[in-house]
Amino acid sequence: MADIYTGIDLGTDSIKIIVCEKLNDKYHVLASESYASSGIKDGFIVDTKSATNSIKNAVKKLNDKLGIPITKVVACVPPMDCRMDIVSGTTTIIDYNDISGLDVSNVLQDAIKKYEFKDTELVTAMPIHFTIDEETTVHDPKGLKGSTLGAKIVVSTTPKEALYKILEVLKLSGLEPIDICFTSFGDYYCFKDKKYNEQVGVVINIGEETTNISIFNRGIQIKNGVIAVGSKNVDKDLTYAFKSKLTESRKMKENFALASYSLADKSNTWDLTIDKHETKIVNQENVSKVVEARVREILKLAKNEIKNLTNREIRYIIVTGGLSELKGFANLADEIFGFVAKVKSIPVIGIRHNKYSSCFGVIKYFNEKLDLRGKDYNMFTEEEIADLLDSSRNKAFTTLESKILNHSQDD
Repeated sequence: MADIYTGIDLGTDSIKIIVCEKLNDKYHVLASESYASSGIKDGFIVDTKSATNSIKNAVKKLNDKLGIPITKVVACVPPMDCRMDIVSGTTTIIDYNDISGLDVSNVLQDAIKKYEFKDTELVTAMPIHFTIDEETTVHDPKGLKGSTLGAKIVVSTTPKEALYKILEVLKLSGLEPIDICFTSFGDYYCFKDKKYNEQVGVVINIGEETTNISIFNRGIQIKNGVIAVGSKNVDKDLTYAFKSKLTESRKMKENFALASYSLADKSNTWDLTIDKHETKIVNQENVSKVVEARVREILKLAKNEIKNLTNREIRYIIVTGGLSELKGFANLADEIFGFVAKVKSIPVIGIRHNKYSSCFGVIKYFNEKLDLRGKDYNMFTEEEIADLLDSSRNKAFTTLESKILNHSQDD
């Protein structure tokens, strides 16, 4: 049976939902949706009713594409006010001849039990390493032999009140959150590279109103910082400079402006709507100058925040978020950060826009979490998958049946 997962990201500007199938170690997007959000600010719920309605509308549009309803999701939560602590645990191996996923789960649970949760709730428990019989250190002990298994893990927590509000609106929207993950983890897993597991690096996500900076050491988040400026500030700058409406400024930013004005074409123009009776012709160079000034400021603030968070040598910087899709953004990032900065793109058909990075990444994170624990989980029942295969309402599934049947025959 195919492994099919759903991820959801509650953003200030939009709600992103992705349904993915994992087949032969590759992810295939079956459906995706980006829907305007309301009642959500920086990933936190500020108006329960508005947020619930937004999520319901987003889910309905996605369900219409799928042909069946989604009910279970892995949810992104904001890393602001998060805390990371190191704890250790031990367990006696059930079967001496073979360390199983159950042993892994047991040692992680033992470590978590030793952590004191006050007004916080667990979000992730990331293993640093495992130790077999207090001698051999490994990253995945399954299949090895020993009598005791130890683990050193990083426990990541977030304030209860904010988290419970997120879980509440998801349930009110008819969704069951089977797991949660920080958006920063999602961004990391979206672009994860094997070499990152041995290095110290940074993930920068430029959101609608804030920019999040996360420090990762060997694949584990150790620090997080937030600066109070984001993509919306670019819209406001354009509105101020050209006396346009915010919605028109945003449209111009996304479809016309460049992040580096040196690449702009002065002869390329845009008809900017000022009001019902007035339009203004603006050229790409002038518009891009305004955009570059703010993007440059955001990246410089992020660079300063990195210095405040750590004095370790940074080997890579991943920049993501919708604003990173602007043409010329990579040039500016390279100028400010040097060769370590990479503005990556999601290499998956159906979600080739960086606004989906957190949402797609939490699906990959969840799958790797299951693999480490030796568990199988599917967000759809066999009957629901059969309905997906038989559904004629969604062209996205025209090739899914053959994929799954071929996969089953190979088994």
